Amino acid sequence: MSLISNFIAQIDQQQLWDKKLELSRNEYLKVKGSIDTNLYFVVSGSLRIYVLEEFEENIIRFGYQNNFIAALDSFISEKPSDLYIQAIKKTQLKVIKKESFMAFIDSSTENTKIWQMMLGDLIYQQMERERDILTSSPLERYKRVLARSPQLFQEIPNRYIASYLRMTPETLSRIKKS
Repeated sequence: MSLISNFIAQIDQQQLWDKKLELSRNEYLKVKGSIDTNLYFVVSGSLRIYVLEEFEENIIRFGYQNNFIAALDSFISEKPSDLYIQAIKKTQLKVIKKESFMAFIDSSTENTKIWQMMLGDLIYQQMERERDILTSSPLERYKRVLARSPQLFQEIPNRYIASYLRMTPETLSRIKKS
């Protein structure tokens, strides 16, 4: 059993989940301007996290089965966020409140280490993505994301992947065909 699987199993055993949610396709979990200090575990389905700038949606992250997802800025700061979180398809989530989660993290050095590892991985992924967007060609971005997250291409529709990669759906289609 992996560290994360064991981590989830402990949360299950201690019955720390506050509730379960089911979102329909296109339903919002969170909208801009709201405070959300919950952490979500994706049981099934997929979601996208994006910002809206003028009339353009810029996807910054996805969540799919067996992943945690959150409006991390609001989770940490307990202030309103500019992020939207929307279900891409029917999605089932488990919800844990920040207070319960942080008490769980603080309950053992092992839990603290796993949380630090998860945050470190998230920071590293964001840095990789930023570098890709700033310095790589569309083809290089596609190849790097495919190597990092092959599951993304199984779970997420191309139009959302294109937005995430900062290219048009047509460009993504051409790259995938070549």
